[in-house]
Amino acid sequence: MKSISGNIIDIHNQEIYPGRVVFSKNGIDSIEKIDGDFNSYILPGLIDAHVHIESSMLVPSAFSRLVVPRGTIGVVTDPHEIGNVLGVAGVEYMIEESRNSPLKCFFGAPSCVPATPLESSGAIIDSRQIESLLDKPEVFALSEMMNYPGVVNNDEEVRLKIQAAHDRNMPVDGHAPGLKGEGLKKYAAAGISTDHECFELDEALEKINNGMKIQIRQGSAAKNFDALVDLFDLYPDKLMLCTDDSHPDELLKFGHIDKLIRLGIKKGIDIFKLLRAASLIPVQHYNLPVGLLRQGDAADFIVIDSPENFHVLETYIDGVKVFDNKSGLLFPEMEVKKINHFVPHLISVKDLEVNVPEGSSKAKVIKCFDGELVTDTLFFYLSGKKQMTSSVEKDILKLVVVDRYQNKPVSVGFINGFGLTSGAIASSVAHDSHNVVAVGVNDKDIVRAVNEVMNNTGGLALTDGEFTHVLPLPVAGLMSDKGGEEVACDYELLEKKAHHLGSALKAPFMTLSFMALLVIPKLKLGDKGLFDGDKFEFTSIFE
Repeated sequence: MKSISGNIIDIHNQEIYPGRVVFSKNGIDSIEKIDGDFNSYILPGLIDAHVHIESSMLVPSAFSRLVVPRGTIGVVTDPHEIGNVLGVAGVEYMIEESRNSPLKCFFGAPSCVPATPLESSGAIIDSRQIESLLDKPEVFALSEMMNYPGVVNNDEEVRLKIQAAHDRNMPVDGHAPGLKGEGLKKYAAAGISTDHECFELDEALEKINNGMKIQIRQGSAAKNFDALVDLFDLYPDKLMLCTDDSHPDELLKFGHIDKLIRLGIKKGIDIFKLLRAASLIPVQHYNLPVGLLRQGDAADFIVIDSPENFHVLETYIDGVKVFDNKSGLLFPEMEVKKINHFVPHLISVKDLEVNVPEGSSKAKVIKCFDGELVTDTLFFYLSGKKQMTSSVEKDILKLVVVDRYQNKPVSVGFINGFGLTSGAIASSVAHDSHNVVAVGVNDKDIVRAVNEVMNNTGGLALTDGEFTHVLPLPVAGLMSDKGGEEVACDYELLEKKAHHLGSALKAPFMTLSFMALLVIPKLKLGDKGLFDGDKFEFTSIFE
C-alpha cells in the first residue's frame, strides 16, 4: 500500500479538507480526514468527454504524453477520422496503439463513416460492423451521429446503428449544429444523448430541455466556452467538458481539460461545478471504469498546487504515478507502427481552371470565420469574366479538394476569410473523408502544395513559390509517427509561415480542415462539388 496526503477536493460532498489517501494498483483502500496544513490538493483525474485523437496529428500513445501531464487520466475518443480512411481496421489500430500508454482511452464506434454519401471516403462502416465494434470491451458508446437528417427522416441504416447502441445500454452521442424546433425534438427522441456543437446559449438550452447533455468545447478551431458559460449556473449537472479537435502546439502551450478548468476559474465558476463536469458527469454518462476519489475506486487522481492556479504536480492512473512535475513523464515512449490508405496522383494547373458559364453574373463564395466551423455565403459579381480566378484584393481565393483514394477531376470553389496574400497551403486532414484540401492565391502554388502532400502520402504543406515546407503524416494521412513536441514544433512553424503569407486566422490549417465538412452549414466544398449545408444538397458556383 502507498499513501499520499494533502487537501482532498471531494466532488461528491463538495467540500475540501486535509486528508490521506491509501491506495495500490488494486484501488483506493481508504480516505481519511487528518490534521495538517498542506500546500497541495488531491482530486479526481480529468476526463475529455469528446475528442478525436487523430486531430492532434499524434497517435494515442504520443497524444497521451501531452495530456497526462495536464491531469487528463481518460478520454472518450471517437476514431471517426481514421475510420473514414481505413474503416474498422483504422478503429482497431487506434485501440491497439492506445495500449502503449497508461492513459485510459474509451472508444466510441464511429456512427457516420462516411459522414454522408455525398463525398468519397476511404471506407464504409455499416450497421453490422457497428454491432461488432460495440461488442468490443474498449468501446463505450455510439459516437457522434452527425447525419441528423437521417435521424429525423428515420433512415433505416441510421436507425439500426442507434438501435444497436440502445440494445447494449450504450449512449449515443450527437452532432447537430444549429438544429432546433421539431427537427431537434425528433433527433433527441431517437435517443441522442449529447451534443458538442452548440455555439449559442439558446441552442444549448433548447437541447438540454429536450433531454440532452451539453459537452462544452474549447478546441483549436471551435471555441465555445465563453458563449456557453452561463450553463454552469443554470444546468451544472447537464455539462461535460471536451476539446474535440486540438492541435499539439496548443496542447503543449495551453493544456487540455485543465485549460477549460482555468477558463472557468477566471470567470468565477464554482470549482466543484467545473470538476464534476470534468470527471463525475462523463464517468456516469458513459459508465466508465474510472476512479472518482472514493474508497473502493480505482486510484485515478491528480495533485495540483491550488484550485486558483490549477497547475498539475502529479498524475496517478490505476495507482501508478505516471507523471510528476519534477521527474516528468514516468512511462516510456513507444515506436509507432504505420497504417495508411492513399493513392497518390499529381495534379496540374489545367485541373484548376474554372470557366464561367455564359449568362452567369455572380458566383457563390464560402465565407469562413475565425474559430468557427460554420460558414456563410458571399456573392462575387463577375463583370463579364470568362474565367474565375483568385482575387487577393477582395480576399477571394481558390479552394480545391482532391480525392486521395482515386484519380478523378479536382473539385474547385472559392473562399473568403483566409487572407492569404501569397502562396498556398494544403492538407490531407480534411474532415470528414480526409481528401486533400488546399487554398491559395494562384494555381501554380496550389498545385505545388497539393502535390507535396501527394508525394508524402499525407501531410500538411505550405509554399510561397520559392520555398515549400511539409509536415508528413504517414499514419493514415492524419497522424505523425513522431513525438508530440517535434510535431508541435513543425506545426507551429507551418502556422507561422501561413501567417507570414497573410492569413489572419489563428489556426489556418485547422480552419482549412473543416472547409470540406459538408454536414456543418452553410456552404462547404467536397470532392464532388460545392455543397449547401442548409438545403443539404449540391449547388452550382454560378448564378
